Amino acid sequence: MRSALFNREIREENLAAGYFFHGEEFFQAHQFIRDLQRELASPDDQGVGLERFSLSTTPWRDILDVARTMPFFFSPWRLLIVEIEDDDEGDLTAPEMKILKEYFAAPTPKTILIVLFAGKIRKTKPLLKFFSSLPPTAVVVKELKALKDGALFAWVEAKVTALGKRASSETIDHLIEVTSSDLYRLDNELEKLATYAGDKKLIEEADVNRLSAGLKDFDHWELTNCLEKADFEKSLTVLNSLFAENYAPPYILGILASFLRDILLAKTWLREKKDRREIFRELRPQISETYVSLYRAKFKDLFDLVERLSLKEINFLIARLEQVDLKIKTTDASAQALFEAFISEYCRLRK
Repeated sequence: MRSALFNREIREENLAAGYFFHGEEFFQAHQFIRDLQRELASPDDQGVGLERFSLSTTPWRDILDVARTMPFFFSPWRLLIVEIEDDDEGDLTAPEMKILKEYFAAPTPKTILIVLFAGKIRKTKPLLKFFSSLPPTAVVVKELKALKDGALFAWVEAKVTALGKRASSETIDHLIEVTSSDLYRLDNELEKLATYAGDKKLIEEADVNRLSAGLKDFDHWELTNCLEKADFEKSLTVLNSLFAENYAPPYILGILASFLRDILLAKTWLREKKDRREIFRELRPQISETYVSLYRAKFKDLFDLVERLSLKEINFLIARLEQVDLKIKTTDASAQALFEAFISEYCRLRK
């Protein structure tokens, strides 16, 4: 797997013992962490261990004690994420510098310490000066700037290519225009566009208009709402309306796949101790907190659903949807009947 952040393959020999990220655009850091989790998982599917620390509650000495102590049951790799939320936390004492320097001189094998400093940091800050003074083979220091203009266009283009698709410069410009420069939102929309495109290699402006947040039609949102509430009868009514309006099966499949993907993402991020409001902002960017009643209702619907379905059940539903997709492509079975059967199975599982 190629790291978009560093533009190179993720390999053991390329990895440092530590990373210090600071700046305004943290999607790239979170994506790098997710890429590490996927790429460093063992062949027998043993996951990468991940632990999060806040410097406001856990001092450096305790964090490094964890880094040096391998648990009795452990995966081959561990990621230790240290989040710094307050500028005052960036002050390092002489004893802290000493123990950090000692650790990175002989780091624990297969343990990666990733420090996240949200926001701009002064070059004179002791924390930045210290990590920058360490050998780059031990610690990589990188500023994450908000992507704009050409850099943002290049990022979207690279993401489209990574998804196995193509898009004209006009389509990419249009997507950025309707989605904004928020990488979390752009990534989410691009995943949905790739799902909608199916076997088609070219993503077109019409696809963007159909699927992008803020431009989706009522039926799309209505089906998602029905699924959130496990309302079988109303789901079938909306499904029938979509077919009556000649929506193609790949489009409807995209709605269902996007729905399950959002649940899986939310569940994964919760396990990583990500804030619920941040998760909701990324998955439902079109619902502003200024719409108080709607925001509260949709917030509750999403996380009730995430808590109700287990990871095993979500993976089961994803596998079932993949079977539906295969049957649509390889048999003469009615796509509408297959979707109805899937929704019925989903609603039974929910209740």
